[in-house]
Amino acid sequence: MQPHDLISSARKLLGESQVGSPRQSDLKRAQSTAYYAMFHALCRNCANALVGKVKAHRSERAWIQAYRAMGHGHAKNQCKNSNVMNEFPEDIQDFASKFVELQLKREKADYDPSLILKRHDVITVIDAADAAITKLEETNIKHQRAFAVWTVMNVRPD
Repeated sequence: MQPHDLISSARKLLGESQVGSPRQSDLKRAQSTAYYAMFHALCRNCANALVGKVKAHRSERAWIQAYRAMGHGHAKNQCKNSNVMNEFPEDIQDFASKFVELQLKREKADYDPSLILKRHDVITVIDAADAAITKLEETNIKHQRAFAVWTVMNVRPD
């Protein structure tokens, strides 16, 4: 999945050209989709940084394995670890922070039937996810690679 395609899908759910408020189900799906765009950006970063971006120069099976190795809970826990995250550039720290925040928002959107969302709040969430994804993609490969290792691998004590 392409993260920016998921961002586009989230925006479509808001019915930007429609008159009146979108349905709550569309607002909740849009918020959830913004998180999944970030999750797939993290998966893609992992696969590209560890196996390679260019299809002709990589093992496709290894790329898919690296992509699928990402776990939601593990990645969230790693992104919350300020001792290590403080060592990353600001753009990666921002991505990690937004990832944790949007995962919580996704859980509320998916599982809290009493949650009422407002269109402008969901637009803010989508815009923040889009900006964080772009910054991650533009970060130096050495930092992308380190972030991939940090978010996908289990930490062993020294």
